[in-house]
Amino acid sequence: MNDVASRFLAGNQTTLNLAVALLLGAIIGLERGWDAREQKAGERIAGIRTFSLVGLLGGVSAVLAQEITEWAFPVLLVSVVAMAIVAYSERLVHIRNFSITGMVGMVLTFCFGAVAVAVDPVIATAAAVVTAIILDNKEEIHGWVNKLKEHELDAALKLLLISVVMLPLLPNEKLGPGGVLNPREIWWMVVMIASISFVGYFAIRVTGTRKGILFTSLFAGLSSSTALTLHFARQASKTPQLNAQFATGILIACGTMFPRILFYCLVINRSLLPMLIWPVLVMTILLYVPALIIWRKNEKQLQVSQPPLNQNPLDLTSALVFGMLLTAILLLGEFLSSWLGDTGIYVLAATSGVADVDAITLSLTRMSNNGLAMSTAVIGIVIAAATNNLVKSAMAGLIGNRQIGLLVGVPMVLSLAAGLLVAWLQ
Repeated sequence: MNDVASRFLAGNQTTLNLAVALLLGAIIGLERGWDAREQKAGERIAGIRTFSLVGLLGGVSAVLAQEITEWAFPVLLVSVVAMAIVAYSERLVHIRNFSITGMVGMVLTFCFGAVAVAVDPVIATAAAVVTAIILDNKEEIHGWVNKLKEHELDAALKLLLISVVMLPLLPNEKLGPGGVLNPREIWWMVVMIASISFVGYFAIRVTGTRKGILFTSLFAGLSSSTALTLHFARQASKTPQLNAQFATGILIACGTMFPRILFYCLVINRSLLPMLIWPVLVMTILLYVPALIIWRKNEKQLQVSQPPLNQNPLDLTSALVFGMLLTAILLLGEFLSSWLGDTGIYVLAATSGVADVDAITLSLTRMSNNGLAMSTAVIGIVIAAATNNLVKSAMAGLIGNRQIGLLVGVPMVLSLAAGLLVAWLQ
């Protein structure tokens, strides 16, 4: 009885999987048929019926391979490919269309049917839906490719190089004094920083160059709040009547830096979040609120351009420099912590924050995993972030003018004082 019940259940499951294979073919066939809906009967090579049957045939081939002979799947796959080649070759005589996308879709449909039966119907369904979406968005995908600039494609390929190629090759072991250097972890943090800048760059690039100061500044904070500060300060020196608008953008971009810090901690050391979240939230609010007040008062005049996006969104030289800076801070942090204790960490945070907040934030977060007191790491991160923002305030005043320096500097100082107070009280 047990054998009979097992066979019955297995038979039912196979039937369901074959039904899934048929439906997956129908999904892709529906898209193919809709795309060729204006063609006359007989001109279409394959539509919803053909693709449904191809999906079912893929499922049947998997059943035959399991129950009769393992040659069933490759023989039927070759048969489908041969039929597709013949059909598309004949069509090419009458219609000069060299695209083989439909033929590839047909072969994939056959394979999805086999996967639904022999591997996992969920995986097959997900792959089929993604395939249908890709086939349906031909114009949009071609439009993105046409809009893509050479240096942006180069940046995307470099990001893939440093992430999926270089990262797995690095040793995952502790090296150096105190074991603070782990090559894979250091490079992984480099990849994370590069990815955030990459996303920030394209968020602005895709949405256009004049979408408003709020949107532009939010995404510039992901890419480079320092670059936006420099750009707006220069514009303020030429058009001081727009000081309020430029100050709004700088405050928003600098405020966006703090959620970025929380993201780093969430990824690297979640146990640091309960102590870090309150000073970071206070500092963020004390930058966003003044920015929104200025924005509301000058809402009708908020028409400023974003920084020019001619630079490469991902420069490998910059990535290597960041990696070396991160390594140096980790080594120096270990040395100063052993020599001066918490004071050494604070000095390091203040000096590092002058140039860059990401490297010191990642370093202290990493060190909190290896013995550094969490309270020390939190205060160090706050000091680095506040120092970095004070440098931007000085940049706004010196490069721009006195008024924008005050509009930016006063909220920055209040944010610094409140953040340090909250961190110290904890």
